[in-house]
Amino acid sequence: MHTVESQLHALWMQSLQGDRACYERVLTLLSTYVRGFLRKRLQSQLSDVEDLVQETLMAIHQKRHTYQSDQPLTAWVFAIARYKWVDHLRVHGRREKLHDDIDDWADTLTVDSDTETSDAQRDLAQVLADLPPKQRAAIEHTRLQGLSITETAQLTGQSEASVKVNVHRGLKTLMAKWGVQK
Repeated sequence: MHTVESQLHALWMQSLQGDRACYERVLTLLSTYVRGFLRKRLQSQLSDVEDLVQETLMAIHQKRHTYQSDQPLTAWVFAIARYKWVDHLRVHGRREKLHDDIDDWADTLTVDSDTETSDAQRDLAQVLADLPPKQRAAIEHTRLQGLSITETAQLTGQSEASVKVNVHRGLKTLMAKWGVQK
């Protein structure tokens, strides 16, 4: 890796002096390394790798003036790639693959009559009745009514942290009771 670093550093320094051929060559070489770096981290989202490679190369171009010549070029490049990867995770979420598409459940979730609706509400009330009152209230407000953590905290008199903990513990209890695995 030391010889690769030396080669890339030399090309980069020449490109910063205005050598277009060196700039094109160093970006081509860096894209190969960045692509490998991102492939390892986005195994389940390989379709996004090329977009992130391009975003990383654009960021390298835009931030080239911040490179400090006494520092390893690859460390600087991989730091930029890592930031782009983390930004991608924030936008797309790590748990995206855990969520089912609601359209897949449309037939199961629809009700044909008021009787079925009231039956479902009764069943849900029975399931939630087994929870401690604070957990039940936190789940009802945040998950069923769609209130925010802050709104639920104000409404129930709990702290925001308590609401989060109660939702988590309540859902964990329900999943354990009903045999749902993550």
